[in-house]
Amino acid sequence: MNAEDLIMISVDDHVVEPPSLFDAHIPDRYRDRAPRVRRTKDGADVWTFNGATIPNIGLNAVAGRPKEEYGIEPTAFDEIRPGTYDIDERVKDMNAGGILASMNFPSFPGFSGRVFSAADDKDLALAVLRAYNDWHVDEWAGTHPGRIIPMALPVLWDAEECAREVRRVAAKGCHSITFTENPATLGYPSFHNEYWDPLWRAVCDENVVVSIHLGSSGRLSVTAPDAPIDVMITLQPMNICQAAADLLWSRVIKKFPGIRFALSEGGTGWIPYFLDRVDRTYDMHHLWTGQDFGGRLPSEVFREHFLTCFISDPVGVRLRHDIGIGNIAWECDYPHSDSSWPHAPEELAEVAAGVPDDELNRITHENAMRWYSFDPFAHRSREDSTVGALRAEAAGHDVSIRSYDKGRFEKSVGIEMGRLSGQATA
Repeated sequence: MNAEDLIMISVDDHVVEPPSLFDAHIPDRYRDRAPRVRRTKDGADVWTFNGATIPNIGLNAVAGRPKEEYGIEPTAFDEIRPGTYDIDERVKDMNAGGILASMNFPSFPGFSGRVFSAADDKDLALAVLRAYNDWHVDEWAGTHPGRIIPMALPVLWDAEECAREVRRVAAKGCHSITFTENPATLGYPSFHNEYWDPLWRAVCDENVVVSIHLGSSGRLSVTAPDAPIDVMITLQPMNICQAAADLLWSRVIKKFPGIRFALSEGGTGWIPYFLDRVDRTYDMHHLWTGQDFGGRLPSEVFREHFLTCFISDPVGVRLRHDIGIGNIAWECDYPHSDSSWPHAPEELAEVAAGVPDDELNRITHENAMRWYSFDPFAHRSREDSTVGALRAEAAGHDVSIRSYDKGRFEKSVGIEMGRLSGQATA
């Protein structure tokens, strides 16, 4: 299919939260204690909350920057594209990149909201989290209907409260909640514990997908403290592989057969081997481990419950039938360093050369629509939703590569490694 004829929905992009996020959404009694942005003496813009300072690490917002300026230093809002934090500018960037719709994971709260969950005052934490979700659903996603797949943060510290929040945002039309890939690393019960059952019951009742982003537990695979940062970036999909195994063998899927998980930013090329491995494990060991999938293979169960995604994954595209055509979605990862915006359509068209149109349509948008109960065509026609049509709307929008002075923020990789592992950039 020609790149201009594609219809593209990205199931993994990111928002850099604007300083005004909480202005219209936080209750007055918590306003003085809500997260806020301040500028450091070095000129970086950072969020502060609950005694913590959370910078926006450079790799989180490098769209439009030359690759030689990629890095992990803190940045200021005037050094990044407005499309990272301004929804009107974001839609312009989406149009220029040929992207019809996008699901956006958070930045400063952490991918699973763990910054909020760390607050000792849980009433404050809940108020801040609800305010964030209201901003995301009503303002960020609601300003341009049909362009943003709404996503909510979870109440990690209280499964019952988390279930109530799922039901609250689902009533607003939100069918995605982000969650940690390993709650145990954050000090909470694991996926194997009944503690989370109220949450699993709520997402099943409300048709909400549990979207698990790599690095959302605050830990990434690092082989050694002095290993090059390239090692950690290379191994990032291993976190998602671990989460997939943890969930597939857990009691969750057996007890809640309607539950659905999305493995975000984990790629797809590893999945055929993973599925072969789990089937082999089941065949060789289930008689003594007690695993029982009701006469089905683990690979069959995986295809019922897991959505996977890729940015540019030629191996995964070639092996798409081994993965499952209904289990693959595309992502852009704007504005992170792995993103190919604004040339993603051309990259995908090259990677998917020879893929039949009906299969490519499922990967580029139909699977995302089905999994997330999202219908952009309720707001615009299919003819107006193609890469070519969207780019025509964006005529004149500047997508040129722009350089910035990074001298103020020079820091060594060694100093930043610990923080980078916590923020889980990609």
